[in-house]
Amino acid sequence: MLGLEVVVLLGLATLLGNIGAHRLRVTAPVMLLVAGVLLGFVPALREVRLAPDVVLLLFLPALLYWESLNTSLRQIRTHLRGIVLLSTVLVVLTAAAVAATVHALGLGWGPAWVLGAALAPTDATALGVVGRLLPRHQATVLRAESLVNDGTALVLYAVAVGVAAGAEHLVASHVAWLFVRAWAGGMLVGASVAAVAVRARRHTRNEPLHGLVLMLLVPFTAYLIAERIGASGVVAVVVCGLIMSQVGARVVRADLRVQAQAFWTTATCLLNGALFVLVGLQLHASATALSGPDLPGAVLIALAVTAVVFGVRLGHLYGSAYLIRVLDRRPRQRMLRFSNRSRVVSGLCGFRGAVSLAAAPAVPFRTASGAPFPHRDMIVFVTGSVVVLTLLPGLVLSAVVRWARLPRDTAAEQEHRLAETVATREALRALPRLTATLGIGDDVSERLRAEYENQLAVIRVRAGAAADAEGDADADGRRAAVLSAEREYRALRLALIATRRTTLVRLRDDHRIDDDVLREAVARLDAEEVALAPSRPPG
Repeated sequence: MLGLEVVVLLGLATLLGNIGAHRLRVTAPVMLLVAGVLLGFVPALREVRLAPDVVLLLFLPALLYWESLNTSLRQIRTHLRGIVLLSTVLVVLTAAAVAATVHALGLGWGPAWVLGAALAPTDATALGVVGRLLPRHQATVLRAESLVNDGTALVLYAVAVGVAAGAEHLVASHVAWLFVRAWAGGMLVGASVAAVAVRARRHTRNEPLHGLVLMLLVPFTAYLIAERIGASGVVAVVVCGLIMSQVGARVVRADLRVQAQAFWTTATCLLNGALFVLVGLQLHASATALSGPDLPGAVLIALAVTAVVFGVRLGHLYGSAYLIRVLDRRPRQRMLRFSNRSRVVSGLCGFRGAVSLAAAPAVPFRTASGAPFPHRDMIVFVTGSVVVLTLLPGLVLSAVVRWARLPRDTAAEQEHRLAETVATREALRALPRLTATLGIGDDVSERLRAEYENQLAVIRVRAGAAADAEGDADADGRRAAVLSAEREYRALRLALIATRRTTLVRLRDDHRIDDDVLREAVARLDAEEVALAPSRPPG
């Protein structure tokens, strides 16, 4: 019965933690960790443990897949060099610096490297809380970094745990092979699973339930296959998600996309919340185990590691930027530069979260010889503490963003107007052909033409053109009338929506609009289509 009680308590703690974070205006992960610590005072919950493999397989695939689905591939290509440096070089530097610091404070090199690898990657989910405060290109770079660096960190983590547990020997060629296998194998598995999923989706377009089951299986399948062959499950899930984000507007039905949006939003909120609560619970247990002379030392290590994590991150952001300026003087590279103040903002966005929280409890309890793993409670406690401490700058990030005077991102607004204008004009040009093909009456066709012309007028108003309020009111009245239109009107409207969606995808493929713009525009069309489409029987 304890299993069901744990599930209910995790759900309740997640709900109350998020409500409390909203009321108190603090970051949700901090409140969820506090909730987990408070639950640790319940005696029956102190022995709650998750198997290490379950932690990594249950939480990471879903969280990483959802974030990769909402990441701009075009922005990744544009800022690829910076993202690669952040997700590889910075990860190694951070792990090494943390390991050296912790070793100097008394831990052996084995557990020190385990702790360094666990705390090296940043967290995409935690970034989502404050990402809306940043310009789109900066938020995309940080999100892509947090997605890709997980693969690098987990390879380091696996090597460090293996060496510390006595299951592996540290050989440079072996470590290099592990990185190659992790990245190349992960990309191959992710691309293969995405290809199979695309073909399978074409066969499930008319079966919403089957499509939802397939959608749920994709990230876990990619992760599991990659891990089974020794590749990086994280890289596989991210590559798969990025590919699916590109083809989703073509192969997934509108109502299924709406359901998927609702499902993944709810599921990832629950998974991420439960993970933070569980680590808070583990943090309480580790603090209890460290009570006495070890606890002050653990707190000191946590504070020192947090300072090192932020220091190394800021040093890398500035050092790599000036090195690139010396080596690459191309005009195109100058356009990609960030200001010094924006680097301070990026430095404060080095939040630790899901991967670190999953990696710490996954440290085995015993080594290959059967002895207890050295300083395991210390690793879990310091990891949870550093996660909390790295999240605290999020409380003042809005003030830092105002201080940084980041440039207003107008590119997204311009691309939105471009997408709406071109898609609506294409629909108007296709209107006579679709009217004839579907056998629609002229009166219905004229009603739709008037509405689409009104939509163009609204777009011009938003762009600064002159329009009076009475015209807008008339347009709203016509839109309200459209919602109660007869079957012919609905059929033609759905055909025009399909035309607009095809146009939006073409604009994305031609690199005229960004992936984020496409997703938002297609989401509006999906909602419109679902509202217009006749109801289907369940299943």
